[in-house]
Amino acid sequence: MTQTEVMKTKRTKSKKIRNILLKIIGAIVIAIVLFLGIVYITNVISTNSEAKRIEPYGQHVSVDGKNMNVLIQGEGEETIVLLPGYGTAAPTLDFKLLIDELSPYYKVVAIDPFGYGLSDGTEKDRTTENIVSEVHEALQQLNINQYMLMGHSITGIYGINYVNKYPNEVTAFVGIDSSVPTQPGMDVKFPLKMFAFLKNSGLQRLMVKFGGDPYAGLAFDDHTVEQMKMLSNKNSNSSTMLNEMDHISSNFKGAQGLTFPKDLPLLLFVQADNQGVPGWIPLHEGQIKDSVHGKVIIMEGSHYLHHTKFKEIAEGVRVFMKEAK
Repeated sequence: MTQTEVMKTKRTKSKKIRNILLKIIGAIVIAIVLFLGIVYITNVISTNSEAKRIEPYGQHVSVDGKNMNVLIQGEGEETIVLLPGYGTAAPTLDFKLLIDELSPYYKVVAIDPFGYGLSDGTEKDRTTENIVSEVHEALQQLNINQYMLMGHSITGIYGINYVNKYPNEVTAFVGIDSSVPTQPGMDVKFPLKMFAFLKNSGLQRLMVKFGGDPYAGLAFDDHTVEQMKMLSNKNSNSSTMLNEMDHISSNFKGAQGLTFPKDLPLLLFVQADNQGVPGWIPLHEGQIKDSVHGKVIIMEGSHYLHHTKFKEIAEGVRVFMKEAK
């Protein structure tokens, strides 16, 4: 075989190999496109179906021309206003176990901020100032002017602003593993575009479906769990929530110069073993050190202490408020 024929044979083999590789890559691309198409269509169909099955609760209050959903339960003389942590897509239902424990003794007002629960979304930036003003406006619409402010996680940031802005209205602050302005690691930049893609493509729903059940082993009834999961599919990583995520760093930074008023009763339920934030308990102890009526109660459990310690939290609030009077 001549050198020319050898070269020609090699080129022919290379061409065949290249064609095979191109066909394999093409098949993989087509498979990915089909997979994403099926996931997207399934998500659209499921979203439309779930929208019809999500059940209303509470009442709508007009705030800034939009509907904010609020549940009021109980007829006690004192009022507790409940606010959620970041990303808790169905706040009122998530607080249900705690609300049921508190409502025999208090009037409990559970608020779904914009983008959460059954409330509308909003294009207004999710700054602390806007969120606090919207919650206050909802309470004003309901003629609620004296109340304890109680909340989970990031409510520690919004709440410290709130009690300083409306000191004549808030009678106490109760934190449920609440955030602290000076906690480390809150200057992180989040991959917002990736989260938006996961939401809009339907991949988020798929990941949730094959992930662990966050409500397994908890005291929620099956119907409430189903509703929470549907609201989570609806609200998680929505444009409103992603806007709030984008403001987390600046909201924490803006709260660093604030402290709780010394004469405001301050009760903080704190997770005993938070491995993600160094000095978690000392951070909270630092918040109450100058309070006339300040107390830290350490609890075993997850960040969502109210999922498992709802009875202890309700009892702790009652005892503390009697001592503070």
